[in-house]
Amino acid sequence: MKALRLLFTNIKKHSPAKKCSFTPLFTDETQFISLIHASKTIKHLQQIHAQIILHQQFSNTRLVTQLISSSSFKNNFLNYALSIFRHSKTPNLFLFNSLIRALADNSYYMSSISYFLVMLRSNIRPNSLTFPFVLKSTSALQEGWLGMEIHTEILKLGLLYDRFVLLHLVDMYAKVGLLDCASQLFDESSQWGDDARSTLVWNVLINGFCKVGNWGKALELFEEMPEKYGSTWSSLIDGLMKAGEINRAMELWHSMEEKDVVSWTTMIDGFSQNEQHEKAISMFFEMLEEGGKPNDHTIVCVLLACAKAGALDTGVRIHDYILNNGFTIKRGITTALVDMYSKCGSIENASCVFDKTEDKDLHTWTVMIWGCAINGYLHKALEFFNKMKSTGIKPDGVVFLAILTACSHAGNVEKGLDFYNKMKKDYSIPPTMKHYAVMVDLYGRSGRLDEALRLIKNMEIAPDFVIWGALFSACRAHKNIKMAEYASEKLLELEPKHPGSYVFLSNVYAGVDRWQDVEKVRSKMKNKGVVKDPGWSYIEIKGKVTSFVAGDCGHDLSDEIHLKLNEIVKSAREHGYMPETEWVLHNIEEEEKEDALGSHSEKLALAFALICSGDNEVIRIVKNLKICGDCHSLMKYASKMTGRGIVVRDIKRFHHFKDGNCSCQDYW
Repeated sequence: MKALRLLFTNIKKHSPAKKCSFTPLFTDETQFISLIHASKTIKHLQQIHAQIILHQQFSNTRLVTQLISSSSFKNNFLNYALSIFRHSKTPNLFLFNSLIRALADNSYYMSSISYFLVMLRSNIRPNSLTFPFVLKSTSALQEGWLGMEIHTEILKLGLLYDRFVLLHLVDMYAKVGLLDCASQLFDESSQWGDDARSTLVWNVLINGFCKVGNWGKALELFEEMPEKYGSTWSSLIDGLMKAGEINRAMELWHSMEEKDVVSWTTMIDGFSQNEQHEKAISMFFEMLEEGGKPNDHTIVCVLLACAKAGALDTGVRIHDYILNNGFTIKRGITTALVDMYSKCGSIENASCVFDKTEDKDLHTWTVMIWGCAINGYLHKALEFFNKMKSTGIKPDGVVFLAILTACSHAGNVEKGLDFYNKMKKDYSIPPTMKHYAVMVDLYGRSGRLDEALRLIKNMEIAPDFVIWGALFSACRAHKNIKMAEYASEKLLELEPKHPGSYVFLSNVYAGVDRWQDVEKVRSKMKNKGVVKDPGWSYIEIKGKVTSFVAGDCGHDLSDEIHLKLNEIVKSAREHGYMPETEWVLHNIEEEEKEDALGSHSEKLALAFALICSGDNEVIRIVKNLKICGDCHSLMKYASKMTGRGIVVRDIKRFHHFKDGNCSCQDYW
């Protein structure tokens, strides 16, 4: 950013606008443009590029602009676009605009700004098509000072009255948190005539105030709007939802006279983002009942809610709806389906959808590999990884993270180390915090705690809470009290009020009967005002999602659920199960500890499923926290006693219980 500041400071007043005109049309220019638009691969573009040079038309600005646009948007070959631009002898406004847009749209924000500065230094005058993408890059970089400099350039050029430029300028100020500047500009624009401020400008400012929690100003603007279109209602609802103001959003929703697909989708997405997945799903079916027609984005949002809630049956219903209602199965929907099936623990269905997908990009492959990884299927993850490479798609850091996770969950330390080294040496991908966390977990699983600690101390970036948490979990599993205490100190230094470090340390002490130390941890939590996150679980029975919280007694079948749970525990005891009371946070009588363990949300969900679901159905539970050792133990016994598969997805991974065993091999 210092370099950008210096460049802006050194830019002198540039010369008056140069007139930019295209070279005279060639007889076959239209044919070349059609060929460029029809190209599907970089090879096709290169062949067309070669013909343009052979026909001595590389000086034709329109053709070069089309080459840059097509290579950067349609085929995402940005390096090729840059190469074309750099070989242009006299780049003009159209070429600069095309490249600046390409860089911004591909998230190369610094480069987009840099080429804008080169444009100014070349005395080429920007126009109204230049600034929206320059301002987009500024917003992404979160550099308010830069936005002000660009605002100055817009004023100099007399482009502030352009509605498109005004919209992006207000949007930029709102996104970088300079709402006073956004408001001032918005207010000033009211004097430019009735056509100056579009509905979009109102929406942008309303969203900005929602983002910072200024509901009074957002609602005031909403009331002042001369015309409230559906998009405006949706913008305000979206802003309220993003800020967690669900009740306010619902009030606004109910006051809408006409609800379109955008407003329905906003509500569905809003509920899902606020972890109210069952409401998101029910809102989708309410939309269908009222005659609403979902679009692709609606489908993706509701599938995301199904994925988060583990609602497999509902996901299958939505999949059937897609197939029976004329939807074109595009990449976004297929990726969402693969993600949903994977996160519901149905890799078979995920693979089936994936195999039928013709247009697979890196993201699609990544979602499939991740699905295999979190479900503990290392062999399948490696199979898809190798297939992806055979198609010519180069793996990135996220794909390697998925493979390392698969190795960790399968306990294959050596293969994980091999991939970690390949990532760095063969692909020149530097490890991120997440890669290091998985490697610590990988070492920890095999009890190689000293190597895990050595890796942490040799990291090129400062270890965060997750890194020390991974070491801590490994210490708990292997009962290394000394290292656990050291890791705990680091955790508390980073986040003194995070409940995880206290709970973990308490469990470590309880596991070796150091009850005085457990009480000390409990007292520290109380004195510092640290509260343990409440546990909840989702379960879907007959297409309906039900949620349970720890200690839940509010369900209609609460009495039956608790009776059923007592029955399961009694039967499990007869088969050798003993409640693992060290998982309770503090030292109380054994009987009270068992009561505390019995209220865990996943156990209540299990009992509910055994009451209400079919005898042969797989029981699927989604939990927001890491499953405790006692619940894990009971699930194993329950799977053996009932002969039913039980799938629990906790915050870290999947646990597939069958015949008294778990896919995690009792390490998680």
